[in-house]
Amino acid sequence: MEEVTLCGASCYTKKYYLNPDFEGLPPMVKDELKIMCVMYTEEVSGTIQLIYEEDGALRIQVDHNEDDLLYDEIGSALEVKRMQRERTELFEALETYYKVVFLGETFE
Repeated sequence: MEEVTLCGASCYTKKYYLNPDFEGLPPMVKDELKIMCVMYTEEVSGTIQLIYEEDGALRIQVDHNEDDLLYDEIGSALEVKRMQRERTELFEALETYYKVVFLGETFE
């Protein structure tokens, strides 16, 4: 099994992507993901992706073009930590959703 991208955004293409496999998520969750990703690229520059690891853990992956003079590496790290801290419940719920719906795990 491979990593699965949940969503992502790029300041370079000015686009947001939600994996079609996750269209079943509630509209409020999809909206929150979009806002979170787009705000990251507007504030820090670069790209951001939320990726599921093989075990269902959700990882935030960021990147930037080497010639991107607007990219703020320190701001990026701070923003990722802020997202993880402020959206802990959202990330935990998304991990549970993935484990149940896609990995077939059961919780008691």
